[in-house]
Amino acid sequence: MPTLLDPKNDYVFKRLFADEPDLLIALINAVRYRAPAITSITVRNPAIDASELHGKYIILDILAVDADGTRYNIEMQVRRQRAYSARSTYYLAKMICDQLSVGDAYEQLCPVIGIHLLDFDLFGEPEHQSQATWCFEMRDIDAPSVRLGEELQLNVIELKKAERLGQLPPALSAWITLFEHWQEEEAMSAMTDTPARRAYDKLKTLSADEEARRLAFVRERALHDEAQLILEAREEGRDNALRQTAKTMIRDSSLDDATIAAYTGLPLTEVAKLRLGG
Repeated sequence: MPTLLDPKNDYVFKRLFADEPDLLIALINAVRYRAPAITSITVRNPAIDASELHGKYIILDILAVDADGTRYNIEMQVRRQRAYSARSTYYLAKMICDQLSVGDAYEQLCPVIGIHLLDFDLFGEPEHQSQATWCFEMRDIDAPSVRLGEELQLNVIELKKAERLGQLPPALSAWITLFEHWQEEEAMSAMTDTPARRAYDKLKTLSADEEARRLAFVRERALHDEAQLILEAREEGRDNALRQTAKTMIRDSSLDDATIAAYTGLPLTEVAKLRLGG
């Protein structure tokens, strides 16, 4: 048996759930365990364009709609992004706006629900260490029991924190176990939740498929390349800022090159070059 693919790889994640609507229903119901269960769903974007796997900032999320018309956006995030909250709000709002054409009545709008599984801690403050499942809606700040409609909801699960805390409903715990311990045979053998076990069997089937393995690797490499480009851009911006600081110190102070180099962290030769107008 080849090494199992990581179900958090967004290509693998989409293959697991876009190909198997019943598993997607089970995942949605497990995350939204306080809400009435849904019984049917249609995936609106099941296909995966191979060219997407190479693209920067492409999100292989799952868009679905249930029998009542409620829209869902389900995605796995393995890396924290600076604009995570803004991006998440934007995409959910866009799913609302895209429902109406010119002349349509607002009453035709169906609720939009986001389900984001995060393989990192989004809220790291000490006062937030006892909570890992979050449900954001439009509620009044002074009377949070008063909700302004049902049009927008974002469910966030911090997977690693949720596992540390435990004490979750069995179905949700099973999914977290799958996402965090898919390579551990003992943990998988102890998992009794039927949909999560089916997803594990599907993962084993995908992992034995050479083309699926190749595409998962392509996606993983693209994400690493993207991360490297971001890092290099930040480092370039930092270097430019340090050079500008050194130029200001050269112009406005009597400090020697060695002191400026020590202060900025730039090489002494670089400071000397800047002093000469380089």
